[in-house]
Amino acid sequence: MKTIRFPHPLVLLVGFILLACALSYVLPAGVFERLPDAATGRDVVVPGSYHRVPATPVSPLQALVAVPKGLIDAAAVIFLVFLAGGAFTVVDLTGALRRGVDWLLEKFRGREAVVIPIISVLFATMGALENMQEEIVPLVPVLLILMRRIGYPVITAAAVSIGSAAVGAAFSPLNPFQVGIAQKLAQLPLLSGGGFRLVFLLLALVIWIGGTVRYAQRHRITPETSEQADPNGTLVAGRNHGLVLFLLLGGFAFFAYGVLKLGWDFEQMAALFFTMGVVAGLVGGLGLTGTAEGFIAGFRDIAFSALLIGFARAIFVVLEQGQIVDTIVNGLSAPLAGLPAWVAALGMMGVHTALHLPVPSVSGQAVLTMPLLVPLSDLIGLSRQVTVLAYQYGAGLCELITPTNGALVAIVAACGVRFDEWWKFAFPLYLLLLALGAVAVVIGIAVGI
Repeated sequence: MKTIRFPHPLVLLVGFILLACALSYVLPAGVFERLPDAATGRDVVVPGSYHRVPATPVSPLQALVAVPKGLIDAAAVIFLVFLAGGAFTVVDLTGALRRGVDWLLEKFRGREAVVIPIISVLFATMGALENMQEEIVPLVPVLLILMRRIGYPVITAAAVSIGSAAVGAAFSPLNPFQVGIAQKLAQLPLLSGGGFRLVFLLLALVIWIGGTVRYAQRHRITPETSEQADPNGTLVAGRNHGLVLFLLLGGFAFFAYGVLKLGWDFEQMAALFFTMGVVAGLVGGLGLTGTAEGFIAGFRDIAFSALLIGFARAIFVVLEQGQIVDTIVNGLSAPLAGLPAWVAALGMMGVHTALHLPVPSVSGQAVLTMPLLVPLSDLIGLSRQVTVLAYQYGAGLCELITPTNGALVAIVAACGVRFDEWWKFAFPLYLLLLALGAVAVVIGIAVGI
């Protein structure tokens, strides 16, 4: 049996841009009315306000112009990836990262499988706390060094990072960009149902981490040595490795504090990584010229992955220009009204899954769909909390597989893995997690959360 083989990531994303262009000629244009929402600070749709508008099909030329527009829309994320990628290349050139990897491997010698659960839990925690995604891209080179030194396939670098973060975010009891916004729009107390969500978060992590460990053990190869990890001799014999690693850990701690407590956006994150790279280069003995050259090398290595984020954004730009996003939402959500409550709840999961391809932002999807589905859930006697669960599991888990998730495509590409290889690994686990989400929704209805 032939396996699905995805084209090159750039070809795949351009194909989706052209598909969105074609759909703007096929689907009727329509919009919902929107009003500002004080609780979330966003514009939300008015239920029942969908109406047709004059068609605005997107020409092939406009679709091509959407590419630079997508890059502009995603500029803050792209520059974060560039600056952070440059910073990590500088840190790597000091030799500190590899010295740290050597130390870690020495501590876990004979127990290397423990490394995967530890790293996965760290990324899952960040996913649960702040929906970590694009910020992972610059960390991929570090994870690749670690996995290769253990002898695990490179796909595990993506699995423990973006995979774990997506699972943590989807099942999170407090992710502000998913459950936080959805609960506000559903007029539910923040963190309500937290204990229920936490139980299923732990079960989801068992499934994902267990699947990752099993795959890594079954496909283990001969580990690389430090010399093999740097075959071209590009590693600079730096100094103060311990101080550089301490600086790196301090930078991550400050990063977490800035995101969670100070409300940092991508610009502040990028500035932190840039500063960290400069200081690390000087402390690590690279000098000003060596540090600058390290940043340039990092920019070059990360450029393709960073630009994929902008190409993915261009798909949504085309759908918005064609005014068919709301048409898709209305067409998928309308049939749920006549279904029994538990069937409608599972149907909502399916709707959110289908919508996440044209609407790749989880927070944007919440703002778009929750004002429509919450009144519907009230009419059919479905708990609003269950409605939020259906959104979380449907949209959040889709982050694991959808090629319109720019961060996912960028990270998989940075690992040197084809997207069809990622699908072959991730899709069976995704189905198990989706089944777990469906069980959680049914149990939530039964227990009346």
